Amino acid sequence: MDSERAERVAVIGGGMMGTGIAQVFSAAGHRVALQDLYAEALERAPGAIRGNLSLLAERGLFSADAVEAAVGRVRTATDLADAADGADFVVECVFEDLALKQDVFEQLDGVCPPETVLCTNTSVMSIAEIGAHTRHKERVVGTHFWNPPYLIPLVEVVRTEDVDDAVVERTMDLLRRAGKHPIDCKKDVPGFVANRLQHALWREAISIVEHGIADAATVDESIRFGPGLRLPVLAPMENADMVGLDLTLAIHDYILPHLEASGEASPLLKRKVAAGDLGFKSGRGFQEWSEGAADASRRRLVDYLVHVLGDPARGL
Repeated sequence: MDSERAERVAVIGGGMMGTGIAQVFSAAGHRVALQDLYAEALERAPGAIRGNLSLLAERGLFSADAVEAAVGRVRTATDLADAADGADFVVECVFEDLALKQDVFEQLDGVCPPETVLCTNTSVMSIAEIGAHTRHKERVVGTHFWNPPYLIPLVEVVRTEDVDDAVVERTMDLLRRAGKHPIDCKKDVPGFVANRLQHALWREAISIVEHGIADAATVDESIRFGPGLRLPVLAPMENADMVGLDLTLAIHDYILPHLEASGEASPLLKRKVAAGDLGFKSGRGFQEWSEGAADASRRRLVDYLVHVLGDPARGL
């Protein structure tokens, strides 16, 4: 990367997402400061970044000779002001707690000059609420990375009513140069774009199980071996245009009254959580999960994403 365009990035929060986002920018040639209050999290970060980049190098998606240089571009700090010092962009990745995020942004607003862009990686929360206690609201923007951030190209760039258009453009330019695929979410609404779509699907999937139409494994099979195969190349809006909006309207007139439309979480989901059936972490959710089965699922995901990223025909 041209050194004149290698911005300095600070990432606040050294968990899985924060470390992955730090990796994205360091791999693209940026100097990164990774901050966390807990030294143990920071001690794990270099090894995690090295391991992820080595995996990509094995698959031909990153230069093996560049791994250590990328790891070396990430410095760690426990002090927020130290990490943010001199940063052109700051990406907040702390726990999804509104008061905590507001406090972080208030601190950042006090220590960063007005030209520093302040980003939040929240997946569902209001960007405006997170930045409510800042003075320079024009430089607060959402940047929702998807997990794992070093493998999923999508980043949702979320506008508030106060954000400066130039801040949005600067942010999207930085993300593109880091190899991401940013999209412009024009309104600060809960769930933004992709999570709204994803959870609409999940709501119907859980409802199908709850009403005995199919079991959980069958629901997943219906997606994996059906529409899920074509979604990467034929997404909903293009698909509607392909089949014709007249046919889409006719189908919706018939089927929408029969789909789940509740504004509350599923009673089945609530019962599962109350019973301690939490999925991988407890060994049981909608299905049974041994430790080996859960690990195999995680490996399949990483292997699949690496395969997709390495296929030039996919255009990613």
